Amino acid sequence: MSLSTLDPRTALVVIDLQQGIVGMPTQPHTGAEVVARTAQLADAFRAKGLPVVLVRVSFAADFADAVPGRTERQARGLAFPEGWDTVVDELSGHAGDIHVTKHNWSAFHGTDLDVQLRRRGVTQIVLTGIATSIGVESTARDGYAHGYHVTLATDAMADADPEAHRGSVERIFPRLGESGSTAEILELLAKTHD
Repeated sequence: MSLSTLDPRTALVVIDLQQGIVGMPTQPHTGAEVVARTAQLADAFRAKGLPVVLVRVSFAADFADAVPGRTERQARGLAFPEGWDTVVDELSGHAGDIHVTKHNWSAFHGTDLDVQLRRRGVTQIVLTGIATSIGVESTARDGYAHGYHVTLATDAMADADPEAHRGSVERIFPRLGESGSTAEILELLAKTHD
Protein backbone atom coordinates (compact mmCIF):
# COMPACT_ATOMS: atom_id res chain seq x y z
CA MET A 1 0.00 0.00 0.00
CA SER A 2 1.34 3.39 -0.93
CA LEU A 3 -0.20 6.82 -1.20
CA SER A 4 1.48 9.48 -3.29
CA THR A 5 -0.71 12.59 -2.87
CA LEU A 6 -4.18 14.02 -2.45
CA ASP A 7 -5.24 16.48 -5.14
CA PRO A 8 -6.27 20.00 -4.09
CA ARG A 9 -9.92 19.07 -4.79
CA THR A 10 -10.34 15.61 -3.32
CA ALA A 11 -13.73 14.33 -2.12
CA LEU A 12 -14.55 11.64 0.42
CA VAL A 13 -17.17 9.28 -1.01
CA VAL A 14 -18.86 7.10 1.62
CA ILE A 15 -20.64 3.99 0.35
CA ASP A 16 -23.76 2.59 2.05
CA LEU A 17 -23.02 3.36 5.69
CA GLN A 18 -26.69 3.23 6.58
CA GLN A 19 -28.79 1.73 9.35
CA GLY A 20 -29.65 -1.55 7.60
CA ILE A 21 -26.09 -2.30 6.49
CA VAL A 22 -23.63 -1.32 9.24
CA GLY A 23 -25.08 -3.83 11.70
CA MET A 24 -24.51 -6.81 9.41
CA PRO A 25 -21.61 -9.13 10.27
CA THR A 26 -18.56 -7.99 8.30
CA GLN A 27 -14.85 -8.73 8.11
CA PRO A 28 -12.04 -7.87 8.60
CA HIS A 29 -13.57 -4.83 10.33
CA THR A 30 -16.92 -4.44 12.05
CA GLY A 31 -19.47 -1.96 10.80
CA ALA A 32 -18.83 0.14 13.93
CA GLU A 33 -15.10 0.28 13.13
CA VAL A 34 -15.79 1.27 9.53
CA VAL A 35 -18.19 4.00 10.67
CA ALA A 36 -15.75 5.34 13.29
CA ARG A 37 -12.86 5.55 10.80
CA THR A 38 -15.07 7.06 8.13
CA ALA A 39 -16.33 9.66 10.61
CA GLN A 40 -12.70 10.63 11.34
CA LEU A 41 -12.07 11.10 7.63
CA ALA A 42 -15.32 13.00 7.12
CA ASP A 43 -14.53 15.40 9.98
CA ALA A 44 -11.04 16.02 8.55
CA PHE A 45 -12.36 16.58 5.01
CA ARG A 46 -15.03 18.99 6.26
CA ALA A 47 -12.44 20.89 8.32
CA LYS A 48 -10.37 21.38 5.14
CA GLY A 49 -13.41 22.53 3.14
CA LEU A 50 -13.38 19.38 0.99
CA PRO A 51 -16.58 17.65 -0.18
CA VAL A 52 -18.05 14.71 1.70
CA VAL A 53 -20.48 12.56 -0.30
CA LEU A 54 -22.83 10.25 1.59
CA VAL A 55 -24.11 7.53 -0.72
CA ARG A 56 -26.96 5.27 0.29
CA VAL A 57 -28.68 2.45 -1.51
CA SER A 58 -32.46 2.40 -1.51
CA PHE A 59 -35.34 0.92 -3.46
CA ALA A 60 -39.05 1.48 -3.89
CA ALA A 61 -41.22 -0.86 -1.84
CA ASP A 62 -42.09 -2.83 -4.97
CA PHE A 63 -38.44 -2.89 -6.22
CA ALA A 64 -39.57 -1.27 -9.48
CA ASP A 65 -36.35 0.79 -9.47
CA ALA A 66 -34.05 -2.18 -8.77
CA VAL A 67 -31.76 -3.64 -11.44
CA PRO A 68 -33.99 -6.01 -13.48
CA GLY A 69 -31.40 -8.51 -14.75
CA ARG A 70 -31.57 -12.20 -13.89
CA THR A 71 -28.90 -13.45 -11.49
CA GLU A 72 -28.31 -16.65 -9.61
CA ARG A 73 -28.84 -14.80 -6.31
CA GLN A 74 -31.96 -12.67 -6.58
CA ALA A 75 -32.54 -9.95 -4.00
CA ARG A 76 -36.19 -9.53 -4.96
CA GLY A 77 -38.77 -10.31 -2.35
CA LEU A 78 -36.67 -9.02 0.54
CA ALA A 79 -38.45 -6.88 3.08
CA PHE A 80 -36.48 -4.01 4.57
CA PRO A 81 -37.40 -2.50 7.94
CA GLU A 82 -38.39 1.16 8.18
CA GLY A 83 -35.30 3.39 8.17
CA TRP A 84 -32.91 0.74 6.86
CA ASP A 85 -31.67 3.17 4.21
CA THR A 86 -31.02 6.09 6.59
CA VAL A 87 -27.37 7.18 6.82
CA VAL A 88 -25.94 6.45 10.29
CA ASP A 89 -26.07 9.23 12.89
CA GLU A 90 -22.27 9.44 13.15
CA LEU A 91 -22.14 10.79 9.59
CA SER A 92 -25.44 12.68 9.37
CA GLY A 93 -26.39 16.26 10.09
CA HIS A 94 -23.79 18.25 8.15
CA ALA A 95 -25.48 20.77 5.87
CA GLY A 96 -22.64 20.95 3.34
CA ASP A 97 -22.51 17.21 2.63
CA ILE A 98 -23.65 15.87 -0.74
CA HIS A 99 -26.29 13.14 -0.61
CA VAL A 100 -26.60 10.55 -3.38
CA THR A 101 -29.16 7.74 -3.56
CA LYS A 102 -28.27 4.80 -5.78
CA HIS A 103 -30.25 1.80 -6.98
CA ASN A 104 -27.25 -0.15 -8.31
CA TRP A 105 -23.93 -1.27 -6.93
CA SER A 106 -21.96 1.72 -8.25
CA ALA A 107 -22.56 5.21 -6.87
CA PHE A 108 -21.90 6.58 -10.37
CA HIS A 109 -24.47 4.54 -12.32
CA GLY A 110 -27.81 6.30 -12.70
CA THR A 111 -27.00 9.08 -10.20
CA ASP A 112 -25.73 12.65 -10.37
CA LEU A 113 -22.49 11.83 -8.51
CA ASP A 114 -20.22 12.62 -11.46
CA VAL A 115 -21.96 15.96 -12.06
CA GLN A 116 -21.79 16.86 -8.35
CA LEU A 117 -18.05 16.13 -8.25
CA ARG A 118 -17.14 17.84 -11.52
CA ARG A 119 -19.07 21.02 -10.64
CA ARG A 120 -16.92 21.25 -7.52
CA GLY A 121 -13.70 20.69 -9.47
CA VAL A 122 -13.02 17.32 -7.83
CA THR A 123 -10.26 15.27 -9.48
CA GLN A 124 -9.73 12.61 -6.79
CA ILE A 125 -12.01 10.48 -4.62
CA VAL A 126 -11.28 8.67 -1.38
CA LEU A 127 -13.61 5.70 -0.88
CA THR A 128 -14.88 4.02 2.30
CA GLY A 129 -17.89 1.82 3.01
CA ILE A 130 -19.60 -1.54 2.99
CA ALA A 131 -19.34 -3.84 1.10
CA THR A 132 -15.79 -3.78 -0.21
CA SER A 133 -16.39 -6.15 -3.12
CA ILE A 134 -19.75 -4.73 -4.15
CA GLY A 135 -20.55 -1.03 -3.67
CA VAL A 136 -17.00 0.13 -2.96
CA GLU A 137 -15.34 -1.84 -5.76
CA SER A 138 -18.05 -0.95 -8.29
CA THR A 139 -17.73 2.74 -7.44
CA ALA A 140 -13.92 2.52 -7.60
CA ARG A 141 -14.10 0.91 -11.04
CA ASP A 142 -16.48 3.58 -12.34
CA GLY A 143 -14.52 6.39 -10.70
CA TYR A 144 -11.38 5.16 -12.45
CA ALA A 145 -13.26 4.87 -15.75
CA HIS A 146 -14.54 8.46 -15.30
CA GLY A 147 -10.95 9.67 -14.95
CA TYR A 148 -10.78 10.32 -11.21
CA HIS A 149 -7.71 9.50 -9.14
CA VAL A 150 -9.01 6.83 -6.77
CA THR A 151 -7.79 6.31 -3.20
CA LEU A 152 -9.11 3.48 -1.05
CA ALA A 153 -9.18 3.62 2.75
CA THR A 154 -8.87 -0.12 3.25
CA ASP A 155 -9.39 -0.11 7.02
CA ALA A 156 -12.58 1.94 6.56
CA MET A 157 -14.31 -0.74 4.51
CA ALA A 158 -15.52 -4.27 5.13
CA ASP A 159 -17.40 -7.12 3.50
CA ALA A 160 -19.62 -10.02 4.53
CA ASP A 161 -17.13 -12.29 2.72
CA PRO A 162 -13.52 -12.00 3.92
CA GLU A 163 -12.19 -13.60 0.71
CA ALA A 164 -14.11 -11.11 -1.43
CA HIS A 165 -12.71 -8.23 0.66
CA ARG A 166 -9.17 -9.57 0.31
CA GLY A 167 -9.62 -10.10 -3.44
CA SER A 168 -10.71 -6.50 -3.94
CA VAL A 169 -7.94 -5.06 -1.77
CA GLU A 170 -5.12 -7.25 -3.09
CA ARG A 171 -6.05 -7.84 -6.74
CA ILE A 172 -8.46 -5.16 -7.96
CA PHE A 173 -7.68 -1.95 -6.06
CA PRO A 174 -4.00 -1.78 -7.07
CA ARG A 175 -5.20 -1.57 -10.69
CA LEU A 176 -7.68 1.21 -9.95
CA GLY A 177 -5.80 3.52 -7.62
CA GLU A 178 -3.82 3.78 -4.41
CA SER A 179 -4.70 2.25 -1.05
CA GLY A 180 -3.88 3.27 2.49
CA SER A 181 -5.10 3.29 6.05
CA THR A 182 -7.28 5.96 7.60
CA ALA A 183 -4.26 7.21 9.57
CA GLU A 184 -2.14 7.44 6.41
CA ILE A 185 -4.83 9.36 4.56
CA LEU A 186 -5.32 11.74 7.50
CA GLU A 187 -1.57 12.33 7.67
CA LEU A 188 -1.37 13.01 3.94
CA LEU A 189 -4.39 15.32 4.15
CA ALA A 190 -2.71 17.33 6.91
CA LYS A 191 0.52 17.63 4.87
CA THR A 192 -1.08 18.55 1.53
CA HIS A 193 -4.00 20.78 2.56
CA ASP A 194 -3.37 23.84 4.73
